[in-house]
Amino acid sequence: MKYAFYPGCSLEVNAAAYDLSVKAVAKTLGLELVEVDDWNCCGATEYFSQDELTACAVIARNLALVDPACGQITAPCAACFLNLKKVDRLMSEHPDLDQKINQALAAGGLKYRPGSVQVRHLLEVIYKDVGEEGVKARVKRPLTGLRVAAYYGCQVVRPFKDFDDPEQPTTMDEILKWLGAEVVDYPVKTHCCSGHMTQISEPEAFEMIRRLLYCAQQREADVIACACPMCQLNMDAYQGRVNGFFNTNFNLPILYFTQLLGVAFGLQPRELGFGKELVAAEPVIAAKVGAA
Repeated sequence: MKYAFYPGCSLEVNAAAYDLSVKAVAKTLGLELVEVDDWNCCGATEYFSQDELTACAVIARNLALVDPACGQITAPCAACFLNLKKVDRLMSEHPDLDQKINQALAAGGLKYRPGSVQVRHLLEVIYKDVGEEGVKARVKRPLTGLRVAAYYGCQVVRPFKDFDDPEQPTTMDEILKWLGAEVVDYPVKTHCCSGHMTQISEPEAFEMIRRLLYCAQQREADVIACACPMCQLNMDAYQGRVNGFFNTNFNLPILYFTQLLGVAFGLQPRELGFGKELVAAEPVIAAKVGAA
């Protein structure tokens, strides 16, 4: 199975563990990820608030670079996935915008026909294309005894309903269960992690992060699994600050769902980026699942 691969900026730096684990797991699953040549930043959320047309054109450029023979692109980052999908949808629904974007692309010798590239998050690819049998067949080290809170965040399942329910998604839950993990009931699985609010108002941001950690702690989760670099960063990097602000004692490792897939597949921790997180995950995995 071949897919155009859009890593996005985060996977090259702060989310390097996601990048490593995505590629390691994809290889194990037989997913051929072909990185889009000369891709550019998706603009995250800020660009849209500054200049929507330019933001759309910048994002559409990535879609225009996809090999037509491939016809689909997967993005592990929630924001990248949403932006690529949103621009494709906007161009499909608004002919005037489509024309303006293609005028901009033409300056670089490119053109994009909306709908010609299917935009998919890696969760969907693994859930639908690999499936339960394909995942279970590769499990060498079942995650039996590991209690996991599956956290989706805002952008993976919203606003589009293409592959999961926007309020009660289950895709990641099911994948983790295929690995043998005990997935806990996590009512805040689609609540916001505060995004960039930490740079604007720490009290509000810390409260949003606290709720996510508190809910996981109350459900006696050993780890939180996520599918977004921003979510992982906020809950991991700011966990100590949240503890200091609220006098709490959270000590929850925040991992990418691909890292847990890799553990179950018997891959080595360093192959999966373990050790890059601030709240150490390896001692928890070793205690619950056993040493690699």
